[in-house]
Amino acid sequence: MTKVAVLDDWQGVARQSADWSELEKRAQVQVFDKPFNGAADLVRQVADFEIIIAMRERSPFPKSVIDQLTNLRMIAVTGPRTWTMDIAACTARHIPVCHTGGALASAATAEIALGLLLAAARHIAPADASMRDGRFQQRLPVGTALEGKTLGVIGLGKIGSRMARYGLALGMRVLAWSRNLTEETASGAGVQRVGKDTLLRESDAISLHLVLSDQSRGTIGPDELKMMKDSAIVINTSRGPLIDEKPLLENLRAGRLIAALDVFDREPLPVNHPLRSLPNTVLTPHQGYCTQEIYSQFYSESIENVLAYLDGNPIRMLNPDALAT
Repeated sequence: MTKVAVLDDWQGVARQSADWSELEKRAQVQVFDKPFNGAADLVRQVADFEIIIAMRERSPFPKSVIDQLTNLRMIAVTGPRTWTMDIAACTARHIPVCHTGGALASAATAEIALGLLLAAARHIAPADASMRDGRFQQRLPVGTALEGKTLGVIGLGKIGSRMARYGLALGMRVLAWSRNLTEETASGAGVQRVGKDTLLRESDAISLHLVLSDQSRGTIGPDELKMMKDSAIVINTSRGPLIDEKPLLENLRAGRLIAALDVFDREPLPVNHPLRSLPNTVLTPHQGYCTQEIYSQFYSESIENVLAYLDGNPIRMLNPDALAT
C-alpha cells in the first residue's frame, strides 16, 4: 500500500481539518506532529514514504534532501507557492508538486499584523500577564494611541493593502513603498506613495508585506533600522529574512525599537533565542495563516491532490513539466 507522510502538523489539527477516509482506503497515512531536527532527521524519518504532504515551508526541501528520498513519487504542498522546496529538482526526478489554494490566507495574515500592531502599541501581552499575576496597572508600561500616528506599509499587495486599510480605519496616516509600487496603486488604496527612506524616517509603525526573494532578503538592514524613529514598531508577518536579525537584535537590546514578529529566520524559534527574553517584543509562532478555515482548505485540497495522483491524473501542479517523458 502507498505510504503517505503528513509533515509538520505542529498544532495537531490535520486529522480534524479534513475527511481522510477516502485516502486511507488507498494509502497508509502517517502524521508527523513534531519538527524535524534538521535535514538528516527528515530524510531518516520519511525515507520509506512515496508521497509527502508538506505544510507550507515548515520543513525545507532543497535538492540535497529530495535526491536522498529515493522512494518519493509525489509531493502535495499546502498553499499556492513555496520558496523552500527545489521545484526544479522535483521536476528532474519526474516528481509532481501539487499545490492548494488559500482563499482566506491574505485576510488572516493581515489580521495578525493588525493584532501585533495593537498588542505592541498598547502592551496587551504584559497587561494580560499582570492581571493573571494579581496586579492591576502596577508596573505596566504606558501605551501609545495610534490615531494620528503614521503607519508605513512595505509592499502593497493583497495583504499589505488590507493592512493599509486597517491603518486608515484607525485614523492613521498611511505611507507605502515597494520597488514596483505605482502612484496609481497607492492612490487607489488611499495611501501616499513615498521613497523607502521617507517611510522609514516618518513612520511610527512599519509593517512588512513582501514575498521573500533574493531581491527582498534583508530589505530592513542596519542602515534602515538606524533611520527609524526611536520606539518605532516593526511588524513582520511575511518572512523572517526580510529583516537582518543581528542588527535588529542590537536595536532591541538598546531599547530603540519594538518588534512585533510572527515570522523568524529559523522556525520553530529556538527555545533559548534572545528574542524570547527581550521585553520590547511581541511574538507569535507563525500563525498568520493558521486558522480553521485555511487548514480545512489546505488539507482537503491536499487529499484531493493525492487521490488525483493515485488515479493517474495529477491536478494543481506547480511543475507540469515533471510529467514530460
